[in-house]
Amino acid sequence: MSELIYGDDWLKSILKEVRVIAMVGASAKWNRPSNFVMKYLQGKGFRIVPVNPGLAGQEILGETVYGSLSDIPFDYHMVDIFRNSEAAAVITHEAMALKDEKNIKVIWMQLSVRHDEAAAKAKSAGLKVVMDRCPKIEYGRLFGELSWSGINSGIISSKRLK
Repeated sequence: MSELIYGDDWLKSILKEVRVIAMVGASAKWNRPSNFVMKYLQGKGFRIVPVNPGLAGQEILGETVYGSLSDIPFDYHMVDIFRNSEAAAVITHEAMALKDEKNIKVIWMQLSVRHDEAAAKAKSAGLKVVMDRCPKIEYGRLFGELSWSGINSGIISSKRLK
């Protein structure tokens, strides 16, 4: 597999344009990564719509949980995938089928989540694709929040080390 390289300006443009994010694999447990990523992004002005079939109809951080992407009754711009790589392929294909109906522009696969074939199909369908990155980490890095702590060394990244 080739190394995943995304330009800072490109990632920043995604995070500036996207306002509503469907988070597949969202957890109600406060100590799960999806929960604190959701809370952080909500604090930055994003609307995060949790998608988790086991919690459908409940609430996470004030938002109704939906069982699938197609159950969300309004537009969203990005699908953030907090599932494994094989599940990411299925979710990506579902998002591609809903792209025009729901105004989806971006598929974002979380840290360690990567499916090159699904990504290639999504790109050819006109979607932007980010794999093996966390929008919370990238937001903090790209919008200067890491420097608030005096640690903006330029080497902190959500990219997995090998």
